[in-house]
Amino acid sequence: MTREEVFEKITEIFREEFDDDSLIIVDETNAEDIEDWDSLAHVELVMTMEKEFNMKFNIKEVGKLKNVGEMADLILSRL
Repeated sequence: MTREEVFEKITEIFREEFDDDSLIIVDETNAEDIEDWDSLAHVELVMTMEKEFNMKFNIKEVGKLKNVGEMADLILSRL
């Protein structure tokens, strides 16, 4: 799977989670950029990504992530 394919799936997950088909996600996107991205949404995003990509993240890994690009890189490193 390429980084573009991973990012497309991540974008779909974000659009579904925030119920916004026009949402644009880029590497630098973080919780400050999306109004409804709170702690509950964050947990749901992580759980959905774990299910979608068939992997588990540990809390330390997720806690170090600064933006969506770093999440994409983490997923790629595990595929």
